[in-house]
Amino acid sequence: MRSLSLFFPLLLVSLSWGLCPQPADLKDTYGNKICARLFEDSSVYYDECCGGSYLDVVPGADVPYIPLGWNNRISSLVIAPRCELTVWSRKPKEGSTKKFTSGVQARLSEVKKGLFGDWNDSISSYYCKCNA
Repeated sequence: MRSLSLFFPLLLVSLSWGLCPQPADLKDTYGNKICARLFEDSSVYYDECCGGSYLDVVPGADVPYIPLGWNNRISSLVIAPRCELTVWSRKPKEGSTKKFTSGVQARLSEVKKGLFGDWNDSISSYYCKCNA
């Protein structure tokens, strides 16, 4: 039983590590706060989520047509504190919708969209807002 009690805390620590940035750390290359960061890759392993190319979303971004090459390609995302990202499954802001609040969503495949779908590779439009 003692070996199990030593293993469990290590398991919790290993699940918290990964490529996903902390919501409070979201800044662009100039140090300006961003609303969200959208990533193209995810994984069954948490420490390999939030990988590949990413798209930074500035506060107040209202994007009915996601940039070329990003349509239905987002697999994980991070939302800054006091921010909210609303996404749609079709352009221009049509289809299924979902609101994400501050935090890390390492696998969009775990977020249900309707009865049979999920949000992995399903985002086509978005709006991001932040409160001061």
